[in-house]
Amino acid sequence: MSLTNLFKIALRAIAANKLRSLLTMLGIIIGVASVITMMAIGQGSKRSIQAQIAEMGSNMIMIRPGQDRGPGGARQDADEMQTLKLKDYDKLKAEAKYIAAISPSVNASGQFISGNNNTPSTLYGISPGYMDIRRLRIDDGEMFTDEDVKTGAKVCLIGKTVADALFTGGEDPVGRVVRFGTIPLRVVGVLESKGYNSAGMDQDDLVLAPYTTVMKRVLAVDYLQGINCSAITEDMTDLAIADISALLRDSHKLREADEDDFTIRSQQEMAEMMNSTSDLMSTLLLCVACISLVVGGIGIMNIMYVSVTERTREIGLRMSVGARGIDILSQFLIEAVLLSFAGGLIGILVGVGATVAVGQLAHWPVYVQPWSVVLSFAVCTATGVFFGWYPAKKAARLDPIEAIRYE
Repeated sequence: MSLTNLFKIALRAIAANKLRSLLTMLGIIIGVASVITMMAIGQGSKRSIQAQIAEMGSNMIMIRPGQDRGPGGARQDADEMQTLKLKDYDKLKAEAKYIAAISPSVNASGQFISGNNNTPSTLYGISPGYMDIRRLRIDDGEMFTDEDVKTGAKVCLIGKTVADALFTGGEDPVGRVVRFGTIPLRVVGVLESKGYNSAGMDQDDLVLAPYTTVMKRVLAVDYLQGINCSAITEDMTDLAIADISALLRDSHKLREADEDDFTIRSQQEMAEMMNSTSDLMSTLLLCVACISLVVGGIGIMNIMYVSVTERTREIGLRMSVGARGIDILSQFLIEAVLLSFAGGLIGILVGVGATVAVGQLAHWPVYVQPWSVVLSFAVCTATGVFFGWYPAKKAARLDPIEAIRYE
């Protein structure tokens, strides 16, 4: 029997039981749609993380005080660690070989006030090199100078969120004075807006000032909460970390057997960790979605068994007039594949539609990979072949005489 005739017979059988066929395809539709949507969400999150890290500076290196042990060997709280000093910053700035820019870091949170307006935010004490490290731009005004850093000048740059909260009348913030608690700070510039990152944090809700100003006038401390720097190139990040570690160990006079009293993290390390977490979540979501495909395949097998049972006499009559076992096998196998094929097509449309809806309504980062659509379609077709084979094989092995006698 020709393949065309087999397709026509399979299509007539599916059309004769429209509702049953639709319910059979439902598992495949849900499975394919789930796979496409889950992979789009996972890939979108991964791309968002990569874009955020690239925006922050893919070659950025962060140095923080380590888990220093206090009296009795107890671990100190991170806020109380004082293992990073200005001399460490000066040593790295003078001797580190593989860094392009470096800035100390101290910060304090509190209320900023201008006239009758106030807003909570974070004051970061940094040096001008911080702008290159974090790839920040100035929208209005200018950066404070190295001279401002030396003298501990009461100047600052403010983010767009802070500017909008404090200067509600549309006035130019540059040249105006804002207070952080009781300390007046003259605004010398407004940062270019960066918006929200993938974690939902407002990157414009910050105020930058010379680190000497924050250390002396705000925190009254002589230690640093961190040091940020950037490697000359992304490929030199590991070399820069090794060099920084050696210089800090020398500065802190640590013996070979001593643990580091500082920690060094790079954007590459953060990217790998976040991508690993994202991939794990995507894999878990994908596994859950694939269960729907398996359930859909089992549904196809059940319906094909029912179809073979219902059409036993038809099979017997066809075999008695010359149909071969391979013809019967092909007929039921084609029917199973058509159910999977149609379910896959509808599932792709539903999956892409659901992905667009998630992006538009939930504002999640999504990205549909073409290969995920092809893979889903290939898997659903293979599911039809796999789960349709046994019922089709059973139909092909029926004895014609016994089949005709079947009631």
